[in-house]
This record gives sequence, C-alpha cells and structure tokens, in this order.
Amino acid sequence: MDNRPIFDKVEISNQLSTLSLPEQLKRKKVCRFPNSSEAQVARHYTKLSTLNFGVDSGMYPLGSCTMKYNYKILERLASLPQFMQLHPFQDDQECQGILEILYKMERNLSELFGYSKFSLQPVAGAHGEHTGLLIIREYLKANNDDRDLVLIPDSAHGTNPASAVMAGFRVKKVPSDKWGNVDIDKLKEMLSKEKVAAFMLTNPSTLGLFENNILLIANMIHENGGLLYYDGANANALMGKIRPGDMGFDVCHLNLHKTFGTPHGGGGPGAGPVGVAEKLVPYLPGPIVVKEKDKYGWSSYSETQIGRMHGFYGNVIVVIKAYIYFLLHGGSGLKEASEKAVENANYLMNKINEIIKVPFERVCMHEFVISAEKLKKDTGVSALDIAKALIDKGYHPPTIYFPLIVPECLMIEPTETEDKESMDAFVSAIKSIVDDANSSPEKVKAAPVTRIVGRLDEVKAVKEPNLTFYS
Repeated sequence: MDNRPIFDKVEISNQLSTLSLPEQLKRKKVCRFPNSSEAQVARHYTKLSTLNFGVDSGMYPLGSCTMKYNYKILERLASLPQFMQLHPFQDDQECQGILEILYKMERNLSELFGYSKFSLQPVAGAHGEHTGLLIIREYLKANNDDRDLVLIPDSAHGTNPASAVMAGFRVKKVPSDKWGNVDIDKLKEMLSKEKVAAFMLTNPSTLGLFENNILLIANMIHENGGLLYYDGANANALMGKIRPGDMGFDVCHLNLHKTFGTPHGGGGPGAGPVGVAEKLVPYLPGPIVVKEKDKYGWSSYSETQIGRMHGFYGNVIVVIKAYIYFLLHGGSGLKEASEKAVENANYLMNKINEIIKVPFERVCMHEFVISAEKLKKDTGVSALDIAKALIDKGYHPPTIYFPLIVPECLMIEPTETEDKESMDAFVSAIKSIVDDANSSPEKVKAAPVTRIVGRLDEVKAVKEPNLTFYS
C-alpha cells in the first residue's frame, strides 16, 4: 500500500515558484497542508461523520420541525442528471418535464389544502410568511384599505411577528385560554377596538392542539374586514384530513421540507409555497407555471403581483422531492401519514404524562408539550438539563422553552416514521433522567458527559460567536 504523504511540501513550493503571479500576491510561506496518508484522511472524515446526529441516526423529536425519516428514493430521484443538469435559462421547450412537475405539484397542493392557486417561489416557512403578508398588504392597498394591525396568538412561531413587522404591519398578541385555545373573549375585545388586517394562526397550534373555535374565529375576522393567515408549519397533522381553505384561511404557507419528506437540519434547503383564495390570486408572486393545451410555460407578468420573491423559481429540487413524496403516497397515503403522526404523538404523550405532567390534558395532534416546572422546583433540574441528558442517552433533544407560555417547556414530535419500540425506548430514557434528577440531580446537571465536548456556554456562543478555524 502506498502510504506516501498526499501533499509534498517541496513539490508545492516548486510549483508556487513557477506561477506567473505578481510578486505581491505570492505566498511568503508554504501553506500548512497536513502530511497525511489516504487511510488517515479517510478515518478522520469517517470519525467526524459519527459525531453528527441526524434522522438516520435515531429518533429526532424536535417539536414543530417534523424531522421525519427521509426516504432515500427522494434523494436518488431528485439527483438524476435530467434534473441536476437543467439550467433556468434554457428554452421552455427543452424543459417540459420539469415544468410539468411544477405545474402538477402546484395543482396537488391547491387540491390538498383547499386553495385556488399556489406560488412555489418562497424557499422557507418564514419566507412564505413574508410573501403571504405582502400579498395581504397589496390586497388591502388595492382596496384603499389602510388597516395595518396583525393579530398573533401568544403561542405562535417567533417568525410570525417578525414577518408581519417586515411587511410593514403593527403586531398585537392574542392570549390563550386555559385549554390552549385562542381566548375568544379577548379576541372579541380586540376586534371591537381596531380594524384588523390579518390574524396569523397555526392550527394545530405549537402546543399541538387543534383550535376548536376555528370556524367562529374565521367568521369574527372576516366580519371585521380582515383576512385569516394559516401558518402551515404543522400541516403534517392534517394533510388529507381537513383543508385550511375550508376552515376559512385566506392565505396559507406550507413547509415542503417538513411535511413532505425532505430533511431540513442545518438551516436548509427548504421550500415554503404560498396558497391563496381566489380573490388573492392576482397578487401572487410570478411567474407561475401554466398549461396551454399540451404545453407548459410561464404566466405573463401582471402589475398587481407583488413581484418576484426569489431568483428563478425557488428551490426546485425540494419541490421535486415533495412531488415524489406525493406520488409514493397518493391521497390515501397522505391521510394515513397524518393519522399515524397523530396516533404516535398521543401514544407518546400519554406515556410521558405518567412521568412529567402534560399542561393541557386533551387529545393532541402531531406534537405535544410537557412542563418540567415542578421537577425544577423539586430538584433543580430544568428543561435544558433534561435536553442535555437526552444527548447522553443517544437522542436529539426536543424543542425546549417554546412555546413561551409554558414554563420549562419541552415540545416533542415523534412524526409518523417512528415505531412503538423507538418511542418506548425514548420514554425509558425520560424516566431514567427523571429518576436521576430525584436521586442525584448534579449528575443530570453535568450532562452531556459522553460527547466529544461537554456542556457548552450557549449564551456566550450566541453573543460572541467564533467562526474561524484557528483562534
């Protein structure tokens, strides 16, 4: 076996000396390349790969993120050269295949969620939110309506108020009642005082609860002259079961990278299509794929459109994966996936409720929240400590301290791809951590201890990031 160094410093130095570069651009010293064999390099990167955690490694119960196992066929088919070698500047006649996929995906989403038309341009949930709010703003402007207030539940995703403010709206918070629903009395009071541009609502909410009064809320907002916006981050609980459009939502964004199978750890890639009711179609960002007879092309630009929200047509590869997911499941399969996600969440919630109490004891949807408030009061062990201890048990921690209205909150979402054995093992891990909290809390507070690094100073990491390889 040839174990000679991959990088020969003498050879590199000789090559540098023969380069026709201006003297001031030449290095004064040879680069610090490693003197390593192929075997050493292979082992180094293989070891690094084992330090990562992903949906292929184990259960990833990150609430409100829907980190389901991703079918490898999605990656394989989306990576075909027929897709990867396309260029957005090619003539439409050379791209009929991908245009057909985009057209059919838009039609599928419209039918599944109850809207007249979708734009596939937005490339993330928050990007979709911003797009939807810009559509609402243009609609109001076209109707000479100067209302500028957006209502948002206190359990909402943090991107909701951020998107609203970026779109030029004021924001006010609507409290939840003791059952986790929107407080109807408070909402009535707010609507009696001001004209509302829109109410942004996640249903089921980030508490994992279906809003029982959704039809009443829709009527209240519409009677006030406002629009209802659907945050589709939690669509994994209802696809094939109920449609946001039928609930009265005028605008909707979806997270294709969550609901339809694509993993989205590390910040991307994503896709956040926006669907609208008929009266809002003229304001959708363009262009949109259209079909004329047996040919596919792009819609012409309209002055009412809010403009382009992303270069070309967004993250097309993510849309392709979602389309394949549609084909794999069909209508009945999507419905079954939602039912399985809800079944898994309720099974897991009832098991964990025997260990750590659930603040809202009602049937949940695809996710649920628990509160470690009492455990912290009794033992000093917090939600953060539980999350860190789960790392030692081989699990990615759930979402913690969100929603903010639940003290010492952990938000757990098993998704439909987990089986009973994996969920039972997760419950055992939670029980073991709680037992340790009661017997030796300092042990839990020291976690994690089995990883390459221990407990990090997360506040310092946020406020003083060091993004260089060498200090």
